[in-house]
Parts: sequence; structure tokens; C-alpha cells
Amino acid sequence: MKKLILLFTALILTLSAFARDYSYEKEILYRGAPDAYTEKMCRLDIAYEPGQQDRPVIIWFHGGGLTQGWRHIPEALLRDGAVVVGVGYRFVSEVSIQETLDDAAASVAWVIRNIAKYGGDVSRIYLAGHSAGGYIVSMLGLDKGYLAKYDIDPDKQIKALVPYSGQVITHFAQRRKQGIGELTPDIDHLAPLYFVRGDAAPMLVISGDRELELYGRYEENAYFVRMLRLNGHEDVTFHELDGFNHGDMAEPAHLLLLKYIKDRK
Repeated sequence: MKKLILLFTALILTLSAFARDYSYEKEILYRGAPDAYTEKMCRLDIAYEPGQQDRPVIIWFHGGGLTQGWRHIPEALLRDGAVVVGVGYRFVSEVSIQETLDDAAASVAWVIRNIAKYGGDVSRIYLAGHSAGGYIVSMLGLDKGYLAKYDIDPDKQIKALVPYSGQVITHFAQRRKQGIGELTPDIDHLAPLYFVRGDAAPMLVISGDRELELYGRYEENAYFVRMLRLNGHEDVTFHELDGFNHGDMAEPAHLLLLKYIKDRK
């Protein structure tokens, strides 16, 4: 595995060290709200640079095990002029996991239809998220049914999928609902692994240190990447962040994402 000192020295030299002149639009309701809970949770925030055009777009899904957390825009992503969208979604403690994934798909549809007003380039949409957010990213990108409901083909309309330390077996929040233990693996139609295929959008998969990750998450992702490649996917990049655990790996992963976007112009 690459050593972080050399890797991040190179990254920091290629990225601006200071946040740019961003403006924010917040609390945007991205879908119909038949009840108070949907109205509260199904909102997004946008960070953008006024006057700029044709900027890459990062749609960011927060972590929290699908049961907690809050939408936010990672400050580390506001370095290179990308439009960044922080998405909220309903939790599986209140709705089904399919409804949570439908919220995420609805948010992507809203962004594709509206982001040009904020200087975003709809041909450069990146889906990214940490932990539960990484799970959401992989599910939307691999199970095409969620975005197809909104007339979106993730293989053609998403520039890349970027899950940070995402669950790729059936998510533990769903397994809990089914009475399956956190350490008992399960792969069904709610697992990204169930949908591995060679014709999916490009992927940047990032994990924390294999010895520090949550519940064997590195090994999950390593197998995920291997199966994507064996199924003919030719554009998958995989990084293990030595020395970083599940919680703190997101900050260095943001730098990898920004470099990835710069390299794919």
C-alpha cells in the first residue's frame, strides 16, 4: 500500500490550500413532502461560486449508519471550484431502506435538472459519500432501477461513483431489521455486491486502514473491487488509507476525490 506521507505531500502541492469564494443556497426541498418528516429530511444544500460555469458537481451523501447524521458540505471539497451538494435523506428507523434510496435518487434527479443554474456541468456529476453515504452511492450506481424511476441512466449520466468506506454487503441497519447480526454477512437485492457488473460508471473506491476499519470494511471493499474487475469493469481505482480508521478516513479521502476529478477532465 502507498505510504501516506508521500501521497498527501504530492496531493497538497497540487491543490489550493485555501477555500475559494463560495456562496450557499440551503434548505432546498428536492421532492414532494406529504408529511412533516419528509419535509424536514428531504432537503439539500448547495455550495457554488457565483459567475462560474461548467464546473464539476459533487453530490455528497453523509454517513451515520442510515439512522443518524445530517446533511453537510465537507469544507475540504471547496478547494477546486467544484459545485458541492450536501443531501439529506430519511432514515431507516422511520422508513424502509428502499425509501431511503429513493430519496437519494430523487435528490440526484433534482441536481441533474437544476444544477446548471449554479454553474454545474451536468456531464460531470460525481456521486460521493462516506460510510452509509458510500453504500447509497454504490446502490444508486449499480442497481439502475432507483435512478431509472427518474429517467436517469447512471452508466451514462454519472461521471463516477466514489464510495468512501461504504458497506457493500446488505447494510447492517437493514440486517438489524431482519434480525441478522452485525457480524453476519448477507448479500441480497439490497447489497451493492449483488449488482456488480462491468458496464457501470467509473468508480473510485476508498477504504481506511484494513487493521483499523469497521467490521472488516476494507476486506469487503477489496472483494467488491475484485468482483467488479472480474465482471469486466475496466475503470475502478482502489485506495487503502494507511493509518486512518473508519471515522477519520474521510478527510484524506476528500483530497483523493479532488485529484481524481482533476485527472478526469
